[in-house]
Amino acid sequence: MSRRIPLYQIDAFTDRAFGGNPAAICPLDEWLPDSAMQAIAMENNLSETAFFVAKKGAGDYDLRWFTPAAEVDLCGHATLASAWLIFDRLAPELDAVCFNTASGPLEVSRDGNLLVMDFPARLSEPCPVPEGFAAAIGAKPAEMHAAIKNMAVFESASQIRDLMPNFDYIAGLERDGLICTAPGDDCDFVSRYFAPHVGIAEDPVTGSAHCTTVPYWAERLGKAQLHARQISARGGELFCTAAGERVRIGGRAAFYMAGTIELS
Repeated sequence: MSRRIPLYQIDAFTDRAFGGNPAAICPLDEWLPDSAMQAIAMENNLSETAFFVAKKGAGDYDLRWFTPAAEVDLCGHATLASAWLIFDRLAPELDAVCFNTASGPLEVSRDGNLLVMDFPARLSEPCPVPEGFAAAIGAKPAEMHAAIKNMAVFESASQIRDLMPNFDYIAGLERDGLICTAPGDDCDFVSRYFAPHVGIAEDPVTGSAHCTTVPYWAERLGKAQLHARQISARGGELFCTAAGERVRIGGRAAFYMAGTIELS
């Protein structure tokens, strides 16, 4: 007997389909085996597939995220997409939800036409530039920082746009992928994020990367409210607030499709 699993695809950090970062979302009545969730994520072949299970309290959910290659401990765009699905389709009476995750409780609330996520700040420290970095990435950074993710800071948005990195080199770095960031031309800062170590050459828009970029730019620019753009091919827009040990990340989302997975 086959089991039918609902599947939604929602584009996060954008107000239009085909922009932002597409996330697959599977609401569940109970958890599937880890192997099944990993297989679904591999089949979807998106940066993230999120699975959530409603708990007894209204607006309370358990949430997990899988790339095509591995489960991860924090994901922004699939959290935003999951909240959008709940607010728009599954429980429109709610104004806030709490997701229980491997990174602790993550709250998402409505704020006008934005959904705002409350995430942990992941502060970075200066570190040496790894050997061979500039040749492999395509430009020499002005600064190099390390948190859970690596972060290279450049001087201009055009440098970020022009990067053509060696993904094998990035996959061999310590820590979790590579953020490349710089001051923005029409926003406070821009970034791109590369994560080939978990099967994502370039992530279109990365909420978790902003747990590190937002505290850095808030201190550098002397302001807590920050407008950010991730300048991948699809592109995305984020409205962020540095709040000490937390980072608030706001964005929009757009519905793309709904379907059903059949598991035998």
